[in-house]
Amino acid sequence: MSDSTVIDKQDSVVTVTDPAIDARAREKIVTARIGLLLKAPFFGQLTSRLELVNADAWCPTAATDGKRFYYNSEFIDKLPLRQCEFLAGHEVLHVVYDHLGRKQERDGRLSNIAADYCVNQDLIDQGIGEKINVVPILYDSKFRGWAYEEVYDYLFDNADKIDIDSLAEQLLDEHLEEEGEGGGAGDEDKDGKGRPKISAEEAKQIKDEIRGAVLSAAQSAGSGNLPSGVKRLIKDLTAPVIDWRELISQQIQSVYKDDYSFARVNRRGWHFDGILPGMKPGEMIDVCIALDQSGSILDEDSKAFLSEVKSIMESFEEYRITIWCFDTAVYNTKTFTSDNIEDIMDYELAGGGGTDFECNWDYMKEEGIEPKRFIMFTDGYPFGSWGDENYCETVWVIKGNETCEPPFGIWAHYEKEQQKKAA
Repeated sequence: MSDSTVIDKQDSVVTVTDPAIDARAREKIVTARIGLLLKAPFFGQLTSRLELVNADAWCPTAATDGKRFYYNSEFIDKLPLRQCEFLAGHEVLHVVYDHLGRKQERDGRLSNIAADYCVNQDLIDQGIGEKINVVPILYDSKFRGWAYEEVYDYLFDNADKIDIDSLAEQLLDEHLEEEGEGGGAGDEDKDGKGRPKISAEEAKQIKDEIRGAVLSAAQSAGSGNLPSGVKRLIKDLTAPVIDWRELISQQIQSVYKDDYSFARVNRRGWHFDGILPGMKPGEMIDVCIALDQSGSILDEDSKAFLSEVKSIMESFEEYRITIWCFDTAVYNTKTFTSDNIEDIMDYELAGGGGTDFECNWDYMKEEGIEPKRFIMFTDGYPFGSWGDENYCETVWVIKGNETCEPPFGIWAHYEKEQQKKAA
């Protein structure tokens, strides 16, 4: 069969499996898996864990529920081997990206179309097998780098200008649905053709299993051999978002522990006849806070941030907080301690021009300030150097710029829901 041959997907469905065709199809899928293990180990490992299930009775091409690879034997038999590799990768990415779980209340057809656009783009970019041309598939390079939700929103917003019926006919595979309390493979749907149902419980179990498999496969393959979407997923799995207040509290506590000493007793232990370590003589928690006032940070954001910092510091006995604002220069430096911490809410914000992160380090060096921790509340747009990573320990709290990753220090994002709680 030539690569230009076109198959009518509906005509390819057979209700009775031809054993000879099925045997060739299974052998081709296994061979494709071996090819992926050698050339694209991330995809090879994940597709090899899927149980092969003949689905001639209901599936015109292929499908997956995360545990099983459902296939139509006649369709597979007519696919060139490298296009079979592409198909295997297609099923893998649907599972990895959790397109079923991310669908939520979205329109079914548009959701499936968006998912196929994303998956096919990644496979083509990664050179996984050969783009399928035996049947039409969804591909548009303008969606390169787009997340599934972004593609869906584009399709939804332009639905009146797009031939949705035509796009739906180009879906490469069958997209299974989660259906209440149903069982797994072998359960029949209402038309009696054996289309599997996925219970909510099984879907959750599969999702949990896939997370471990994805991490293992990614580690074996190496980050340089992963699609960008998979890299983002790995980051989410291995570096979950931390509440910025928790991050600051942890950092302050780490400083506090370093400065503990039994040479000075903490008075808070007197009431239960205990002896708690106090701060070393002449030592206290010394933190500097810089508030980015370049224009994108609202005054109410900074005030809410300071309110939370005040609450965190009040759990300690001795501390010194030095605060300033900055844009391209430093303004209004004030110091607060356990004696006047209440006054922090009256701190006057200043600035509002451009942005120069470096001015903070220049200021600290000029004034001889060497804080135990330097905390910057910012939108994460330095427009130049981020600062001197070797001068002091830096903690970034970033508002709004969700993709920002500072080149040094540790950071957390000032999430919208957290803003509401802090306000």
